[in-house]
Amino acid sequence: MNQSCNSTDDLRTYQHYLYAVVYSVILAPGLLGNVLALWVFRVYVKETKKAVVFMMNLAVADLLQVLSLPLRIYYYLNNSWPFGHTVCMICFYLKYVNMYASIFFLACVSVRRCELIMRPLRYNSFRRKWDVLICVLGWCFVCLACLLFPLLRTPSARDNQDTIGNESNVNNGHSLVCFAELPIRNIGASAAWTLMILAELMGLVIPAIVVVACTFLTARSLRHPASGPILDRGEKRRSLKMVLSCAGVFLVCFVPYHITMPLDFLVKTNWLKNCALRDFVMRCHPITLCLASLNCSLDPLMYYFMTDEFWRRLSKHELPDGMILTRRLSCTTVEEVHNGNSTTETSQ
Repeated sequence: MNQSCNSTDDLRTYQHYLYAVVYSVILAPGLLGNVLALWVFRVYVKETKKAVVFMMNLAVADLLQVLSLPLRIYYYLNNSWPFGHTVCMICFYLKYVNMYASIFFLACVSVRRCELIMRPLRYNSFRRKWDVLICVLGWCFVCLACLLFPLLRTPSARDNQDTIGNESNVNNGHSLVCFAELPIRNIGASAAWTLMILAELMGLVIPAIVVVACTFLTARSLRHPASGPILDRGEKRRSLKMVLSCAGVFLVCFVPYHITMPLDFLVKTNWLKNCALRDFVMRCHPITLCLASLNCSLDPLMYYFMTDEFWRRLSKHELPDGMILTRRLSCTTVEEVHNGNSTTETSQ
């Protein structure tokens, strides 16, 4: 029965076309948007306290995925991978590092914005250093945890004849299959379910609870009148928009993926036997995976439209000190040249 349920070239063509189109669309805006964000946040990271450290790390995570997209696009357009198994595993690994680092830092941005509204006077230089430590620990945890994803994959489709598209997955000279088409290693049922439950808890349930709680607390703060040294209602509304945008990115990009991920695992390990359901999962899961990749283009939009720091830094009203100094020097030089020309004309 499993052999009759195996997908043919039609499903593989559908998946490759979908991935190639989506990755091509998000490549340019993801690259430009995150490079611009890093430039802005790097210059002004010491000036503001509104979760800029976390947003910088979020932009780095997005940029890591964007840099791997050209190789992914090549693979899905040419149906072959001539770059070797190691490069394949690195690109495959970066995908999950980006996803779970983005989830972690979106939750951190939500918590910090909420805290700045609830307790604005508690943030100081010590807390900024604490933010840096949280980022370092977050990267270490995500990078170590995501090692499981490439370690659970085998380098050759010959190891598993039940993998989707197995007719096309056999090594062809120097050409290898890669990414989602890599077969999963055989592990015990208890170990498999433990890993899936941990992935769902750490990647969906706990971050979702944190983001929803921050949204609720920030929205509730708008009902209380401003008193004492706290932020005004305009600042509260901006913080609420930022927290809501984090929740929106989380909902659109990561919730659908974590719904279909366990089902896709059941398909790839052949625990799901129903042919119609297998086909449905294999057609839906690529869509949710593309939505998860979309966050690297949505995050820069969130920075621009939801943070007053970002668009004001790009306007002429608030230029970096270096640019202001350069501008003043150029104006002084022009003025001196103009005065020199006037003196020369007078002497003549």
